[in-house]
Amino acid sequence: MPRPATLITAILFLLAAGILAWMTLGPEDDSATSGRPGGGETRPVAVATAEVESRDLVERRRFTGSIEGADRIEIAPRIGGRVTELFVNLGDRVEPGDPLLQLDTEEFEQDVAQAAAELEVAQASLDEAVASRDAAQRELERTRELRDQGIASRSELDSAETELTLARTRVALAESQIRQRQSALRTREIQLGYARIDADAVGSQPRWVAERHVDRGALISANEPALALVTLQPVRAILAVTEADYARLSRGQAAIVRTSAYPDREFEGSITRVAPEFRPGSRQARVEVEIPNDDEALRPGMFVETAIRLGQRTDTLAVPRDAIIQREAGPTLFSVDRSGERPVARRHTAATGIRDGNWIELLQPELPEGTEVIVLGQHLLADGTPLRITDPQAVPGGDFAPAGSETDAP
Repeated sequence: MPRPATLITAILFLLAAGILAWMTLGPEDDSATSGRPGGGETRPVAVATAEVESRDLVERRRFTGSIEGADRIEIAPRIGGRVTELFVNLGDRVEPGDPLLQLDTEEFEQDVAQAAAELEVAQASLDEAVASRDAAQRELERTRELRDQGIASRSELDSAETELTLARTRVALAESQIRQRQSALRTREIQLGYARIDADAVGSQPRWVAERHVDRGALISANEPALALVTLQPVRAILAVTEADYARLSRGQAAIVRTSAYPDREFEGSITRVAPEFRPGSRQARVEVEIPNDDEALRPGMFVETAIRLGQRTDTLAVPRDAIIQREAGPTLFSVDRSGERPVARRHTAATGIRDGNWIELLQPELPEGTEVIVLGQHLLADGTPLRITDPQAVPGGDFAPAGSETDAP
């Protein structure tokens, strides 16, 4: 049995011999896999292809957002009090003029009665002042007659005139008090009317109860929200867009809206409002898309995806978006050359136009319709690389491309 020292020496000798041979002969020639001239046969690369097609393309941008009602109304009483009746509940449909809320009216009825009594007192004071004025008027006329006959003195005449002036002043004061009491009574009657809240009777648009903040018997303060009503016809999709897309959006542009609540439906709408400013925090602008909602399928708060059409090309050459890859020289496209014994790859610098889902307009190179382009495996290719072509790829399309194929608004 060899000693350990002898075994270690033998292993070191073999390692040294291997390193010396590698340095002398060099590494194994890799021309078989690199395709360099003078090397062995290059191994073909498996790829998938699709054809250049003439298509009608529509450029879209996809944004995410949420649904809001056309209007939302917070129902709050103008006076405080105890809730004695709630006529609606969450999710109820409310027609114009329907009752919503009733507050306790006992205190307000008492205020109305007191104001009415004060008005009666003021009316009595006015009657008294009028009677005093009429008496002073008659006394003045009698004193003037006596003065003309030389019976009454000048001072008596002056005193009668002064008394009439004071009586007229008291009448004017009483009339002012009447108006004041009438105004106070009207104020109390209005406050009593505020104890009952009905749905706005203006127009014929129904609304829905979106929130209910109070219950029967609860105390509520003036201007404290009690209910929230929303309109569902139409609704608005609220989007946040960045500066890159803002300049290409305008009122009237068509939009297609989709929500996970109805995965098989698409809702058509159009841009109705574009905010004139960007929010400082997010650097995004608000855009509103109005959507008819006759069947009331869309509800406020739903998350939606919205595709907005920005441009269109008719009968233009297009390739699948996966055919374009990024190289140091820029966008690159590989086509299939079948002129030789076996298909090989041909590299082209690409220039593209608008994108429609999974298809993109091909401006350069000018490839004939039907030309095969490589859509899978091209990252391993160079110009002239032999190919092993698998089944052609099916390319989906539509307004909503797979995630990442279009711009998603944050």
